[in-house]
Order: sequence, then structure tokens, then C-alpha cells
Amino acid sequence: MTAPLKELKVLDFSTLLPGPYATMMLADMGAEVLRVEAPDRVDLVKVLPPFDGKFSTAYSYLGRGKQTLELNLKQEGSAEKIKELVKEYDVVVEQFRPGVMDRLGIGYEALKAINPNLIYCAITGYGQTGPYKDRAGHDINYLAISGVASHCGRADSGPPPMGIQIADVAGGSHHAVMGILAAVIRRQQTGEGAFIDISMTDAAFSMNAMAGAAAIAGGQTQKPESGMLNGGTFYDYYQTSDGRWLSVGSLEPQFSARLCDALEIPEMKSFALSQNPEQQQALKKAIKQKVAAKTFAEWREIFAHVDACVEPVLTIEEAAEHPQMKARAMVVERDRGDGEFQKQLGSVFRDMGC
Repeated sequence: MTAPLKELKVLDFSTLLPGPYATMMLADMGAEVLRVEAPDRVDLVKVLPPFDGKFSTAYSYLGRGKQTLELNLKQEGSAEKIKELVKEYDVVVEQFRPGVMDRLGIGYEALKAINPNLIYCAITGYGQTGPYKDRAGHDINYLAISGVASHCGRADSGPPPMGIQIADVAGGSHHAVMGILAAVIRRQQTGEGAFIDISMTDAAFSMNAMAGAAAIAGGQTQKPESGMLNGGTFYDYYQTSDGRWLSVGSLEPQFSARLCDALEIPEMKSFALSQNPEQQQALKKAIKQKVAAKTFAEWREIFAHVDACVEPVLTIEEAAEHPQMKARAMVVERDRGDGEFQKQLGSVFRDMGC
């Protein structure tokens, strides 16, 4: 099967995580990606431990499937090299603050004049407009200002620092890829290129989804442990006797009934369907006590045979060895950039010929 983006050529000026993750996804789908890297300005991901060979594991992973061009964009003649190169490219991805590429002489208008069909995607923290457009930020800041952090975590301890970069990846990377692919389709229909303005804060704000709808249209302020899905009900995590955790998502009646049977609390089945906060808290207390009475391994064995939306909280290493991940080939071996192969997270697009 031919990779779907085999004919697409991408010029990548991004560093760190959002842009490189986006262009890695494009490369996974077959796009030809050329990463423009400044030889005198180190990408922090490149020196982020742990290392495997010459580079960090994160840098090798994010760079898979790409070629690299070392070029100092501030040096005389660099802009001319890019302008010549862009004639043959379909997409530009950059992650500088607004105006930086313009000052380098290779902003959207300059490149569009050379290649009118160009799709230009700019990924920034706050977007190309608005009072925060030039403000520095990181994933934690975008989650904070977008309201996402306000209804996550525990009521008595506040928002948690997330283990993954939600605004960077789900916000910046994924929305960039969606925007680029939509622009590719439109270009096929009209012949027109596009400028795509991706704000990680905008994307994070949009991902408030049901909680956002409840707050904005319903006037219902969202707080930690106040809703159905953020700890306000029995839908939650529970600690086992040996300090591990189970996830319980048994919302539907058939699943909550099986949960109660497995925990030997059949008398509480009606509480699972209740909108009464006191009954929900009583059920949570009962589940907490029951789960705390057995080990992680014991509960894994029990719920392996019960279809109740209960799953163990696995480490990344354990997840990589899970039968489902193995069946889906979610760990692959890829060239780490020096001819040696490295285990990496797999692409979710492999069934498209990737």
C-alpha cells in the first residue's frame, strides 16, 4: 500500500516538541520532511536525557523519517537558500514567535511570493494575534490560561503537573497536522495555498469540550472533583494494597453492575446510577475499601475476566508489553539517525501504508 502523503514535501523549521511531533506524524504518513537545524543553536530536546547513542532518545524519536539541513538562518545568504529551496516544497512548519520568520526574510508573504501554492503552518503558544502573541509560555501555562487546569486534579491539592504535554501535542501537534491536511485538500480543489495559525492555547481551550459547554452555555462552573468525569463520581482511580492503582470507568448500568458484583458490593448497584452526591461518595468509599484489600496483581486477574471498564494503571514499560499494544505493533524499531535501530513508540497510521 502506498503511503498517503508520499508526494508531500515538508520544510520544518521547528524545535522542541510541538512542531517536530507534527512533522514526525507527517513523515510517518509518507511525507518527505527536511528539518532545518541551526548548527549554533542547540535544540534542547537534543540534550535531554536519557541518551541512546549520540543523541537523546526523544530527539531520535521525533526526528525519525526526516532529513536534516544545517543552516544558520541569521547568516548572510541563508534566506536566499531557503527561498530557492521552497520552490520545491508544499508545506512549511515553523514554531518561532510571531514576526521572527519575517525578520529573517522568510516569512509567509516572502515565501508565498515565490511559491503561491505554499501551505505555511505557524505553531505558537498564543497565536499570531492578541495581547499575548509575543508572550513566552510552556505547556503548563497554556493549560492554565485555557481553563483546563482549573477543573483537573484534586480539590484539596489543586491541578496536577501532567505526565504528558497535552497543549503541546494534542493541542499544537495534532491541530497543526489536521490544519495542514485540510489545506492540502483545499489546494487540490482550488489550487490555493494557505497560512495556518495554530495557537496551543486556543487548542487547549477547545479541548475543554463537555466541561466547556457546561460552563459557557450552562453557567456551571467546573471545579476539581465536581463532575462525572473528573473525580466527582465513582469514575476514578483507586489504590491497591501494594500501592498500585486501578482505573474504574464503569459508568453504564451493565458495567457498574458487574463492577459491584466483582467487588462483592451488589447492594450498591443503585448508587452507581444515582445523581445524589452523598450516594456517589458512599460508593466511592466502598470501592476504595474493597480495592485496598487486594494487591494489584490480584485485581488484574479478577478484572481480566470481567467486562466492566476497569483497567490497571500501567507504567509505560508495562504498557509496551501489554498484549493489546503488542497486537497493534505500538512499539517498533526504527533508525535512530545513525544507522542503528532503536525501540520507539509506533505510529497509529500504519494501516494506511505508513
